[in-house]
Amino acid sequence: MKRRTAPIFVSAGLVGVLALTGCGQAGQDTTTADGKTELSMWTHSAGNPAELAVYEKIIEDFNASQDEYTVVNEAFPQGAYNDAIVAAAASGDLPCLLDLDGPIMPNWAWAEYLQPLELPTEITDSLLPTAVGVWNDEIYSAGYWDAALSIFARKSVLEENGIRIPSIDEPWTQEEFDSALATLKSAGYETPIDIGAEDAGEWWPYAYSPMLQSFGGDLIDRDTMLTADGALNGPEAVAWGEWFQGLFEKGYASNGGTVGNQEFVDDEVALSYTGVWNALASLDAIGDDLLILPPPDLGNGPKIGGGSWQWGISSGCADADGAREYLEFSFKDEYITQFADTQIVIPATEGAAAASKYFGENGVLRPFVELSQNYAVLRPETPAYAVISSTFQTAAKDIMNGADVQSTLDTAVSDIDANIESNDGYGFQ
Repeated sequence: MKRRTAPIFVSAGLVGVLALTGCGQAGQDTTTADGKTELSMWTHSAGNPAELAVYEKIIEDFNASQDEYTVVNEAFPQGAYNDAIVAAAASGDLPCLLDLDGPIMPNWAWAEYLQPLELPTEITDSLLPTAVGVWNDEIYSAGYWDAALSIFARKSVLEENGIRIPSIDEPWTQEEFDSALATLKSAGYETPIDIGAEDAGEWWPYAYSPMLQSFGGDLIDRDTMLTADGALNGPEAVAWGEWFQGLFEKGYASNGGTVGNQEFVDDEVALSYTGVWNALASLDAIGDDLLILPPPDLGNGPKIGGGSWQWGISSGCADADGAREYLEFSFKDEYITQFADTQIVIPATEGAAAASKYFGENGVLRPFVELSQNYAVLRPETPAYAVISSTFQTAAKDIMNGADVQSTLDTAVSDIDANIESNDGYGFQ
């Protein structure tokens, strides 16, 4: 997973398309020459050989394990995947099995692209909560892994500058974090922390809305899912926006730089707010001096984003029982461990984590498991999320560039609420 961001998904402009196209009789499977039912499967993994290799292994093992079904996978480049899904949905030609980025699942379920997953509870109960997608009190998707963000630091740099090393049980407070940034700037780091502001797309809500939530705000009122008013523009959200803007005004963070973690590896920045996918390369470069630290507690506890790619069954699948049989087969710990150790992602079950060379009890990446278990927050489970995501990104970028915080957040709330109202509350009223 050589990327900083959580994978992007259907853009806000496609929400109306999703709602209007309905669901056709997708996934009409055929019978093979040897009499098996062919199950079509799409993944976004064409650009990720490590991920694709595990899928190919699972499919090979499943196809050999029984005489009724043959799974046939088609892999798309990640950049083209969502366009292919939208086009297939519009023409009623979705595959039986498809992967999807977790936060978009409620929109696809609401638009009737997906059917309830109906996997055995012993499977879904064993997964990390952030690896299970729920809409309307039903599970529609489930995944083999999650990702987590942390702050990378060098132990030697913190010790040389008299900065306390935080722990999961005792993270930095906001005051400590701000003081650490000031100290590191005074120590000669022109930009003390790389927070990835040069990235785009889903990185923004994935990385920065947890900071908003740590202040006590949120992207939407999760009690009703009908408005962002008060959550995204209330006093706590404004305090977050002013603090976030201050990171750039004070020179603690930069809106330029290189996508990835190279500036930290090169010791050009002292801290890096980045993800598990950059951890092994950083360990290789820095060794035992690397610290994997929790995010700061900005007032309401540390928070990080949760929810990554998951699997669903299309509502038009001609043989949903076969699709479920494949998914049940695929959620074995041995496969989840392979995903974790080849992609460097957090295994979704404790059994898979225990068997992992990186994420087991004494594994060098074990802190990410603990961060995910303790601090992960799902992005709002609402069909409105595609609009919420793009709206928050626009607002946060404007705030970064010096816009008035209150008026910017008020505008974001108006845009989100207008979308929710125009879609009759997405079923929440």
